[in-house]
Amino acid sequence: MTGKTVSTASDHASCRRDPDSSGTVTLQKLKPSSYPSRTSSDDELDPDAAFVRRHFEDSDEDDDGGDYTHNSPFTFQFHPFRSFRSIMSKAPLLLRSSPGFGTGSYGAAPVGALVESSDEENTTIVKGRGKRQVGSKLRGAAGERGRTSRKPSDARSVTTAANIRLRRSTSSPTSRRNTGPSASEQVLPLNEGAGLAGRYGAGGLLADPVFDDSSSEGGSDIREETVDDEDPPDNSRYAQVRASVSAIDDTTLSINTPRMWTLSMMFAIIGSATNLFFSLRYPSVSITPVIALLLAHPLGILWDRILKRKDDPKEVFINGVLSYSSPKTMDSAGHSLSDAESDSALTEPLSWRRWLAQGRWNEKEHSCVYISSNVSFGFAFATDVIIEQTRFYKQEVSITYQILLILSTQILGYSFAGLARRFIVRPGGMIWPGTLMSAAMFTTLHKEENTVANGWRLTRWKFFLIVWTSAFLFYFLPGLLMPALSYFSIITWFAPKNVVIANLFGVASGLGLFPLTFDWAQIAYIGSPLLTPFWAAMNVVGGLVIVMWIIAPIAYYNNVFFSSYMPILSSAVFDNTGKVYDVSKILTPDFVFDREAYQKYSRVYLPITYVLSYGLQFAALASLLTHTFCWHGKDIWRQWKRSLREVEGQKKTGYEAVPRNGARIDRADSNMDDIIGQEDVHNRLMKKYQDAPLTWYLITCVSMTAIGIFVVEFYDVHLPWYGLLLALGICAVLFIPIGIVMAITNQHSSIYLICQLVCGAVFPGRPVANMVFVTYGYISSAQGIKFCSDLKLGHYMKIPPRLLFSVQMVATIISSLTQIGVLNWMFAYVPNICTAEAINGFSCPIARVHFNGSILWGVVGPKEFFGPNGTYRPLVWCFLVGAIAPVILWFYARNRKPSIVRKINLPVLFGSLSWIPPATGLNFSVWALVCYLFNYLIKNRASAWWAKYTMTLSAALDSGLAFGLVVIFFGFLYPGWMDGFKWWGTEIYKQGCDWQACAYREVPAGQHFGPDTW
Repeated sequence: MTGKTVSTASDHASCRRDPDSSGTVTLQKLKPSSYPSRTSSDDELDPDAAFVRRHFEDSDEDDDGGDYTHNSPFTFQFHPFRSFRSIMSKAPLLLRSSPGFGTGSYGAAPVGALVESSDEENTTIVKGRGKRQVGSKLRGAAGERGRTSRKPSDARSVTTAANIRLRRSTSSPTSRRNTGPSASEQVLPLNEGAGLAGRYGAGGLLADPVFDDSSSEGGSDIREETVDDEDPPDNSRYAQVRASVSAIDDTTLSINTPRMWTLSMMFAIIGSATNLFFSLRYPSVSITPVIALLLAHPLGILWDRILKRKDDPKEVFINGVLSYSSPKTMDSAGHSLSDAESDSALTEPLSWRRWLAQGRWNEKEHSCVYISSNVSFGFAFATDVIIEQTRFYKQEVSITYQILLILSTQILGYSFAGLARRFIVRPGGMIWPGTLMSAAMFTTLHKEENTVANGWRLTRWKFFLIVWTSAFLFYFLPGLLMPALSYFSIITWFAPKNVVIANLFGVASGLGLFPLTFDWAQIAYIGSPLLTPFWAAMNVVGGLVIVMWIIAPIAYYNNVFFSSYMPILSSAVFDNTGKVYDVSKILTPDFVFDREAYQKYSRVYLPITYVLSYGLQFAALASLLTHTFCWHGKDIWRQWKRSLREVEGQKKTGYEAVPRNGARIDRADSNMDDIIGQEDVHNRLMKKYQDAPLTWYLITCVSMTAIGIFVVEFYDVHLPWYGLLLALGICAVLFIPIGIVMAITNQHSSIYLICQLVCGAVFPGRPVANMVFVTYGYISSAQGIKFCSDLKLGHYMKIPPRLLFSVQMVATIISSLTQIGVLNWMFAYVPNICTAEAINGFSCPIARVHFNGSILWGVVGPKEFFGPNGTYRPLVWCFLVGAIAPVILWFYARNRKPSIVRKINLPVLFGSLSWIPPATGLNFSVWALVCYLFNYLIKNRASAWWAKYTMTLSAALDSGLAFGLVVIFFGFLYPGWMDGFKWWGTEIYKQGCDWQACAYREVPAGQHFGPDTW
């Protein structure tokens, strides 16, 4: 463990300049004293000390290799005019706090600002090796200000997460006796390797040059602090966070640069256009944001190599924004410049090349590019609504309607994310496991640190390259050459026509009781198992075993709900003859529900796993509310009151360099105790940046809601304005509970079904209204959760919140407009699009599934399913079960902290199985085994290896798979090169009942199951 020592506030020394020394500061004048606090009278008595405290940068010629001279071993040269020029060229930074929601947490001064609080709270250090003794904060300030030059340095200013341990120095006066020059004659060290970053710590105070207190006469005790950069006392209590996210913030990095914006917009346009294009095709492929994460890195490096020059002036960035460039001290040939030439280099207009070349490519810019890709790569749900209206319901919709619909539905999620950030983004207990892979990737790509982990000396970057290359090459086997490795239902191969074996051990339409596959796409279908906490995975497995492996087979073979006449697992719905339901038979030519035709045709029937999935979603929805109220209700209320106090200005906290008491956070990996009230090192470090005000999110909410009301009232969608408010109300009520579950378990609880049911019940017979209602309700929730995840990633990577808001908003608008343009181009130039005769498979399969859903729930209506005479009326009781069960568990486990019952999370247990269908038992069982292997066995037996490599392994497997999918599709399948390629490895898994989805019972010809009338 590396450490550093910094002095406490009690060791302050004043800096005075000898008026007879003509600008020369001697060490004899650095007279130690103790100032517990500073007042304006102190500044008047000691103007030089006040001058030093104001953080203005001296002439930066010393950073660029200016002449370093000293006339004697005891003095430094001081040039007052150059210092004055530097002062006047920089406007003072004011301490401001934004009026936003939770402002007090983020309202501290930016880099370079002097926070008027105790010096102990603003202790800053310069990262170095080992431990060092540091004297008073001001002891070397005059020399720092007065000297004319020092060697250039690459050292950066870092905000450290300091681990403070006070100890007394017990050295005797004898041991302190000088053996060399006296203290008054010693040369004050230059603290080389600390440029602007060294002089200005992340808290805004001057960093301390090294000063040897041992040579001072006398035997006074000296208080010291040992600082551990990487593992502070307020570091996260969660091992996966500590393993993936650095506890240090480099505040000198560039962020808001042309390079970042260009790459962000480029990936937003290309990714959104490509994914929308292929979403209308079957089979489809999608480009994930991981691809952008990988491709952006070499592009950023290439940008710097093309535009950067060695003689470019040094640039100073404050909160990621270019503040100014320091003057050149050399020309391109390496010759020193005169003062006049240096001044000219500073004041000359910024050229296009230098404007484009601002800063250096780094992890913070990389994070912004990735976040912009993350919010834009997924195709907008509103495009499906437009497709269904224009191609299936034959409605004419204008471009204006399309733009307003997509922008309002995509952006409304920001409002919920911003208003809920106090509860589900900032707290240390909200870890958001899905963001840790990305954070680990940034560390892997941009850091060169390497520690031995259980004997492994391989760097993360090399480990990533090896795994990524292996994953990419291996995927050619299950993804192209031998798909049987993906659908490895080997037991069914020995009895392909046996329905029972196919039901139990199949992986395409079976329960997957034999968990084996060689395809990472199957293993990570419901999310990477390496990112999910083991306790959360056990909740999922518990639900899988009880519901899908025990209840489902019993109900299926007993023909509950006539389920034996259908496959045990399928995403399709069926009629009373066991065939897939033909929705067109119950619609008029104008796509209006024909009840008479419905009476003549058939009721809608669901496979047993589909039925149980609906029941679980009902229980999950109810348990989500009661579980959140029981376990986190007090925390939410406490945070709400704290937020109100901060908005009213009663409490404005600022940045504190280290925790005041130095106590280490309890690292018990609890998912229940005060998870919303935790403030860890990352929350503390983010307090120095200005927050995005609450008003920004409120304005976004009001404006987008107004646009939405205009859309539903002005255009023919049959949804009244209060219907839109009802959809947003459902989202608002469930948003924080859904966010809490997602933040601690990486399992997303969807409100898609409940939105369909509510709209179908309140506005029956309106399919288009049902689609729009679901879009505003469900998509606002899903987008908001995605934005919260990105806010947490920005929180981990220390991106200024205001800049992050701009990046997310601009990327969303650009991608939305891009998708509208691509969609209308395809309508115009792709023949027979969204029909069975469409060229090259552009039949709009996803939109057709949503269209069928709008018919079932918007036309037929939930009354036919769950009403008094509905087939699936008993499922309504699942709401009551889901509401009561968390209360019973809470009463039992609330005072039993060691009890394993506290690990049971019913919203996760119920809600995660909503993936079934289309997911199968195989996707859950293999996923859980991999999670057990890494997040339990390896984590407990080789914790160092787990901490160093697990998140990198997840990133490498996911990105290797994504890249392999793209190469295989575009390089082999799309051109048709694999047409006709068949052998045993491509056909064996298709030959049995597992692939063909056989039913346990067959309906005799000319007959049907179920009631004769309904």
